[in-house]
Amino acid sequence: MRVSQIWFLSVRFFIKIGLFFYTKKTRVNGLENIPKKGAVLFAINHPNGLLDPLVVTTHNPRINFFLVRAAAFKKSFIKKILESLNLMPIYRIRDGIQQLSNNEEIFNKCYKILERKDTLVIFPEGTHNRKRTARPLSKGFTRIISGALEKFPDLDIAVIPVGITYQNASVFPSKVCINYGKPIDSKNIFDNNPKAKSINILKKEVSDQLKTLSVHIEDDENYNATLSKLNKAQVDFTEVDLVNKMIQENSFPKEKEKAKNFLKPLYYLAMINTFFAYLFWKKIYKKIDEIEFVDTFRFALNLFIYPFFYLLQTVIVSFLFGRGIGLIYLVSSLLIVLLYTKLSPTPTESHLE
Repeated sequence: MRVSQIWFLSVRFFIKIGLFFYTKKTRVNGLENIPKKGAVLFAINHPNGLLDPLVVTTHNPRINFFLVRAAAFKKSFIKKILESLNLMPIYRIRDGIQQLSNNEEIFNKCYKILERKDTLVIFPEGTHNRKRTARPLSKGFTRIISGALEKFPDLDIAVIPVGITYQNASVFPSKVCINYGKPIDSKNIFDNNPKAKSINILKKEVSDQLKTLSVHIEDDENYNATLSKLNKAQVDFTEVDLVNKMIQENSFPKEKEKAKNFLKPLYYLAMINTFFAYLFWKKIYKKIDEIEFVDTFRFALNLFIYPFFYLLQTVIVSFLFGRGIGLIYLVSSLLIVLLYTKLSPTPTESHLE
């Protein structure tokens, strides 16, 4: 195993531990659809900023390479870290027309990744959005597939749509469901159809699966009314098949009262325990201008800043009262967070906190 693989797997394991403390529950379906070997392109919907690739890759047996928006690579230090974790920038018109030429180099890297029979993760909707609808797909991922097949005609590339659905993205703690769809034989599509038609067929097959793999409400004049009915019924959005059936049949449960959170005292206790870290979070929160990035920044703080304060305070308690009391303090602090995360109810969008 290469050093780069060990580094990737180590970081992924660390992030997975962080997500265990951050999410109430993660449902994962369809892992059997992922080939153990061979080139795979995962086409994923994109509701929740940078948390989406973290959630997917920590619940995926393969070592993944990612295409993410170029804005994340502006600072050289961050760029080196992201590149070491198999992330590559993709440039859009909003990044500047002159930057689009850089995509050619990135696409060539993608061709080589697939030629090595590795896996590539792409968010073909192009942008993130919390809206519970499968949005139109860009042609970027089909260009990568067609380009790789032109360079390597004998290459088999499985395209696997992946649906991510959050109970309530941006609210802590949240539940999430990851559904891996059925592999699509891209080579068969491009071998038996003209290129333009193949692109449309592939886009449609991915789009159709995403509409069943994630909660999908048609983005029309009835969208808000449908979402309101689901929220008022306090449905579990991570039960994707059940919720999609309600939407298709236009049959919704009766309105329910918001579940009372009897564990709220644990939340306040955890905030008092890390008061200065909490103040730091409140300051950052005011500067977040896209709601899809709330979870991204909150999780980053939970992964690094909060543990730092717990360890620092453990050292202080140990110094003042002995190592035994310090250990009890640390275990108790982690247990409070874990109990609140795993047992407290998660509200729907109509009850954002």
